[in-house]
Formats: sequence, C-alpha cells, structure tokens
Amino acid sequence: MQLELKDINYTYPGSARNVFRQLSCQVTAPGFHALFGPSGVGKTTLAKMISGSITAFSGAVRTDQMTHVLYTYNLERLPGWHSVQDHLTQITPPPKHSRMEELVDSFGLEPCLNSRFAQLSLGQQNRTNLTRYLLQDFDLLIMDESLANVDEITKEKIILKIKALYPDRCFLYISHNVVEVAKFCKQILVLRSYHKNPQAVSLQGQDFNGRQPIAEKDLEQCMLEIVNAA
Repeated sequence: MQLELKDINYTYPGSARNVFRQLSCQVTAPGFHALFGPSGVGKTTLAKMISGSITAFSGAVRTDQMTHVLYTYNLERLPGWHSVQDHLTQITPPPKHSRMEELVDSFGLEPCLNSRFAQLSLGQQNRTNLTRYLLQDFDLLIMDESLANVDEITKEKIILKIKALYPDRCFLYISHNVVEVAKFCKQILVLRSYHKNPQAVSLQGQDFNGRQPIAEKDLEQCMLEIVNAA
C-alpha cells in the first residue's frame, strides 16, 4: 500500500502564482500519517488532488493498492433533515451496525442521536461526519481538519480508537496542531512553499497508540524538527 506524488505542478485557476512546483513525496504502509504546513501552502489543494476532485495539474498521483480514497473536511455538512441516528442507520450496511454503535459510543455521540445535524455544535458535527466516513469502504481516508472544534481529551480518544479499529487502512491527517501531529502520526509530510526545495519533507512521528508512553524529550525533539522543516 503506497501513495506516491511525482513531479506535481499546479497554479490556481486565473493566477500566475505557483502552488506546487515539481512536488514529489510518498506515504508508504498503512497507518496514521500527517500532512502539515502553514496556512496557504496548499494542504487542502493537495488533498483534493489525491482524492480526485482536482485533476487539472501536471505530474502523477499513484495510489497503489488504494482503490477507495475518501476525503472529509472540517465543517462538512450532513445531507437531509434526518436525525443523526436515522442518517447513520440508513447509510450503514447491516453487518456494520455493531461498528456504528462502537464508534458512536467511543466518539461520545449518544446525546446527539435524536438531533438533526444543524442542531449540533461544531465539534459534534465534525465527529458525526467523521463517523459516517469510517463506516464506508475505504483504503485511504484524508481527514482535513476533521477533528477541529473537538476538545483534546476527546480528540485523543477518537484518534486512538481509529488506530485500533483500522490498523490495515491508511489515513492522511491534516492539522495545524504540531503537538498532535508529532504525537499520533507515523509519518509526517511537511509541506512548504513552492520556492523551497524539496517542497515536501518527510519526518518520523511518535505514532502513539496509547499502550507505550512517549518520552517528553522525544516528543519535543519531533516537534522541533517539524517546525524547523516548515
């Protein structure tokens, strides 16, 4: 299982400014990986290229053994006027109902089940939306700020649950939070401005799984490497 980007070049429509110039990088093996970088550097644009919603670029995106690539983002809305319970039940095949119940419990969504999506807080909306993607078939799930507006304790519980339930899937986690990227992710792609070479730098994260503690000095060193690379 591998995601490879080769010699990607792209400018925004109607603009002469480069976003990517000869960008090449890869993510190998299943696991929780990160795409990190300052605002405006093109993280969401790159995510949309990988998921196939942006196609007007030169270069190649190869998803070896990744047939189903999904993309979910912060503040994405759930369709329709159903309650959260009705929507999740309708989109979930019967064999996955026990998984749905497990995710609802782990993500703290029980109080939301009888509410419509528009009635939820922003954090509840993001957790609900992430749940519906996790109940679909996917090989790679891109999470673009999908846990924004979620408190840190709940966020850690959710990430650890995802890692435990889907050890054979690949996740690309986009976040501005250097602490959580360093702590939870296995590989970190630091995306930089197009005039820097290389435009993407690959670093190793701490890949915390909740079982083995992380030495504070190791986490701090990882964070420093990420910030310096950006």
